[in-house]
Amino acid sequence: MSGKRVAGAATLERRVAPATTAEPPADIALLATALLDAGRGGKRFRPRLVHAVHDLLGGGAGPAVLQVAEAVELLHTAFVVHDDVIDGDDVRRGRASTPGAFRHEAAAAGAAPEAAATYALAGAVLTGDLALSGALRAVATAPVDPATVRRLLDLLDHAIRVSAAGELADVRHSLGLAEPSLAEVLAVAEHKTAAYSFQLPMQAGAVLAGAAPAVVEGLGEVGRRLGIAFQLLDDLLGVFGDPTQTGKSNLGDLREGKRTPLVVHARSTTAWPQVQRHLGDPALSPHDAARVRDALERGGSRAFVTDLVAAHVEAAVTCAAGLEVPPDLLVWVGDLADRIRRGTA
Repeated sequence: MSGKRVAGAATLERRVAPATTAEPPADIALLATALLDAGRGGKRFRPRLVHAVHDLLGGGAGPAVLQVAEAVELLHTAFVVHDDVIDGDDVRRGRASTPGAFRHEAAAAGAAPEAAATYALAGAVLTGDLALSGALRAVATAPVDPATVRRLLDLLDHAIRVSAAGELADVRHSLGLAEPSLAEVLAVAEHKTAAYSFQLPMQAGAVLAGAAPAVVEGLGEVGRRLGIAFQLLDDLLGVFGDPTQTGKSNLGDLREGKRTPLVVHARSTTAWPQVQRHLGDPALSPHDAARVRDALERGGSRAFVTDLVAAHVEAAVTCAAGLEVPPDLLVWVGDLADRIRRGTA
């Protein structure tokens, strides 16, 4: 991906630095540190998408591109922190997650487990809220004309609303009250991931470049397809991935009973009894998880989702080819699509 600069610790620090000292300085510093820590690591591909699309469309928005890219990264940080709260994950990318860090701090200070859990919840929710606030402020103060700021805020607002709805649907599907259809779980992939991880940054880059509405809309569809493919692959890695490579457990999704396309497809196969027996077991052992993986392989569910990834990637490339954009952008989309398919994006 092109773009010489992306949002990193230094730029994040400028976004989370307190504008006033009216609140207790110690707690402001504590939350700012937590936010900076939450933003470290990862590939930062979302801000790179903003830069790449803007640059390949021949944009000249200057410093505004970096600022909007920072906003997208802060939004991602907010969702990651809140997601760890929702999922009860104390580990992220091989180290303590934001709630995990707050829990450890409270426990080390002598707090009882229940009190430490409350502190972890409060610290993580507030950290995520600050990241969300920082994202909104970064877009609202971007050095571009008011009409462009309004279009960017509309894109950001849409991404937040759709992603929040997708997260809620994802949790609801795990209640076990009714089994979701394949269309419903694919909608979660679109809403929870594609909307803010691909559609938002690609469309934001196009808006900053002054692209025509048809191009902005078309790149949104390209981003939607790529985002769904990306989430489908992430679902596969959540069960079949190597934790030392992915930075996350390959037991979590099975223990939580997440209804991903992998699981929904398994319901229609002879492997379902084996999967159903262990799905949603919070004490699922590595040995039983291996048996579930074997059943998903034998039933063809892993192959089914892998084919879905390829289909969405191909659709993204086809959609891009129909847009009036520079050839270099089409090459870039093809390269990005290939890396998503291979799991190296």
